[in-house]
Amino acid sequence: MGVIIELNNESGRSSVPASTDFEHWSDAVLEYLKQDDKHYELGIRLVNEEGSAELNENYRHKEGPTNVLSFAYTDIPAQTGSHLLGDLAICVPVLEREAAQQKKPLQAHWAHLTVHGMLHLLGYDHQQDAQAEEMEQLEGVILANLGYADPYHIQND
Repeated sequence: MGVIIELNNESGRSSVPASTDFEHWSDAVLEYLKQDDKHYELGIRLVNEEGSAELNENYRHKEGPTNVLSFAYTDIPAQTGSHLLGDLAICVPVLEREAAQQKKPLQAHWAHLTVHGMLHLLGYDHQQDAQAEEMEQLEGVILANLGYADPYHIQND
């Protein structure tokens, strides 16, 4: 079944992945977790650093921009047909800077942050060590299934 993406590029960048890329990465999460028997709706907002910082401060009470923020639709009653999953806000300049610093292919980092955000929307967290370990392991396996290296065990030659 899969995910229907509503992509909103507010970042000012033109070289961002297509909606179909985000669908592919999101579908991989649902398939791996065996939650692909429904239609899901997901909003993805690509923001600049100012937009990310504003969201981060307003909703997490933390200063500055961050790479990805997840907003689950927990207060909306379940509907027939589609299930509203939530929204991701991805900060494009932070993502690009991290990929360069970590010497990762840009597309791999886009996939990683999408997978990471999707896991948050599905109830996974990394506030405690055990949760972080479980989430990182899931991310590594899902990304490997997509053909990307484990983002937490990158070999820099």
